[in-house]
Order: sequence, then C-alpha cells, then structure tokens
Amino acid sequence: MMNQTTEDCSSLPTSHRVSLLSNDGRLFHVILAQQFDRDLIDKLCRLAEMIRSIAESRQGSDFLRNQLCHKRAMLYFVQPSTRTFLSFAAACQIMGMPYNEVRDPSTSSEVKGESEADTVRVLSQYFDTIVMRHPAEGFAETMAHLLNGMRRTIPLVNGGSGKDQHPTQALLDIYTLHRSMGRSLISPGKPNFAGNPFEGKTIAFVGDLKRGRTVRSLVYLLTRYPGVRMLFIAPDELQIGADIIEYIQRMDVLHEFRDTLQSSVSECDAIYMTRLQDEHDLQGESKTIDYSRFHLTQDMAGQFKPELAILHPLPRRQELDVALDTDPRAKYWEQVQNGMWMRAGLMSYIFNVDATIIDHYYRDYAV
Repeated sequence: MMNQTTEDCSSLPTSHRVSLLSNDGRLFHVILAQQFDRDLIDKLCRLAEMIRSIAESRQGSDFLRNQLCHKRAMLYFVQPSTRTFLSFAAACQIMGMPYNEVRDPSTSSEVKGESEADTVRVLSQYFDTIVMRHPAEGFAETMAHLLNGMRRTIPLVNGGSGKDQHPTQALLDIYTLHRSMGRSLISPGKPNFAGNPFEGKTIAFVGDLKRGRTVRSLVYLLTRYPGVRMLFIAPDELQIGADIIEYIQRMDVLHEFRDTLQSSVSECDAIYMTRLQDEHDLQGESKTIDYSRFHLTQDMAGQFKPELAILHPLPRRQELDVALDTDPRAKYWEQVQNGMWMRAGLMSYIFNVDATIIDHYYRDYAV
C-alpha cells in the first residue's frame, strides 16, 4: 500500500487510485466502485449467499458470530441515514463485530474545533475499521489516504460520499439483480453466480441520475458484464453525468437516453428508480422540473415483462407507486435485506475470514 497526499488523488488515473486503496493487490479500503472487477463482484455475491444460508440455523449463526468478534467497527455517519446505517449495524452483528457510532458531530470534539481529519485519526486508534457516510464528495477517499500515512492504518469503508460514490449500495444492487436474473438451471429457485446473467438484458435507470451516487456506482459495476444494455431515463437537467457517459462509451456499452418512462417500460428487464434529490438544490431549481414523467405506476404493470425486477435504493416519494409493493416483480424490499448479507460478506472479505466461511459452507451446507 502506498501513501498519497489527499489533494491530488481525484486527478490520478483510476487504476492508480485503485492501487492506492489496495494492500498487496487485495482490497483494503472500500471507496470506489471501480475497485471491483468481475471476479470479485461474483465472489462477494456468492459469499453473501453462503452467509445467508449459514445464518439460517442457530449453530450457523454462532459460527458466524465467532469470525469477527475480535474486531471493532466505528460507524461514522455524519450524513442522515437509516437503511445504510442499520444495514451495516446488522452486518456487524451477524459477524459478531462490536460497533459504536458517531451520527451527530455536535456530540463530538468537533464542536471544540477539532478537524474532521483529526476525528478520523482518533477513531482509527480505537477501532479496526471505520464505515463512513459523509456529504462531501471525495471525503472518504481523502481520509483513506490520510490513514495510509499513519503508523496504524485500518480499512475505511465508504458508506456514501456526496453525489459521487456509494460502492456498497452498488454491490447489494448487483447482488439483487443477480438473484433476480441469474437463476440456476440445475437447482431451480436458487441463484446462480456463474456466467453472465446480464448479457442481452436491458436495465433502465430512472429519475435524478445526475445526483444519484447509487446509479453512478452501479453503472461502474454493470460495465463488468459484457452485453448489458442501459437506458438512462431522466429530465435533461438531471441526466447522467458526462464522466459516466464518457466511461460507458469507452467501455462500448450499449446505451440510450430517454426523456419519459411510459414508452420504455416494455423494453426493460430491470428498472432502477430514484427519487428527486432536491437536498442538493442550491436555489430550489428542482421545483421547476416535471418529475411526473419519471414515475412508475400501477397502470404501467400491463407492460411489464413477466420477470421484470424493480429496484429502488429508497427512500421513495411519489416516483414509485405503493400499489406495486405487493407485485412479485418489486424487489426493493429484498434489496434492503440483501444489503445486510452483502455487507456481512464484504466485512468477512476485508478481514480475511472469507476462506474460512467458504470452507465451512462447502463442508456443512452445500447440497
């Protein structure tokens, strides 16, 4: 692992940025979706599925809780969060990892003038990993490089960074898509994490794509699967960013841009809905946008493909009709639960107990 000054990391080539976040070629800090290649994504999906199966029994749960009981996690969430915070908390509990939290800087020494960097330095001395959610783009990457320069460095996990990145959300999203599209022919009803379930599939991203860090991160992961087609359905003002467009063009991904959802629904194998993220408005500019054209409603259900997967990172507003909640194609509740298993798998990988879990699964649980 190399140290890097924090001011210039975003201007470096992506491959260099990724190498700075690794340790001897293995994932260490989890900051960018670009850190995950196809093999690692598939491995983490299989690992999450194994942990899910092992945890179904009391004996299995006891085994899992012994894996990371000697490690401590800090959940440093200084941006509002319910799902991501609780998902990481549940993942820590599954793996037996004690955790503490900072969710309000006004209760910390930051009110005394301590810098956020010093707060992170202090926390790194108490805990074995920091899961961080922060409103500033690039903050998590900056702090990862800061920790690399210390005598005792620990893994830092990005739980959401401004409008830029949310890599663990992207991992749980692709795990959900895998479970929806990658069904095994040998064991019907069970997901198959071999092969490419997204080849020839159309995945639509709908809504506020410009400011949607979940969309940005998921696009990076999906480009690892050749043959996927992406639709970006958004108001012109909220269309996906130029950097993502340049990336998918460079990766030769089939893609189209649309300005309404209704006429595109019948083409989709998966629809990823997003809310209007007006908390990022500077002067209420989102109020002038007609967002109704980007609502998924019950009256569109007749156009759905039978195996459609509807995803949403939540929270939702009016863009996703509650009447669809009981439709078997609505995967957003499963998506929430999948995040808990994926993050448990990620923690086991970061702390090198993944091989132990895999061996245990194949010895006692594989059919």
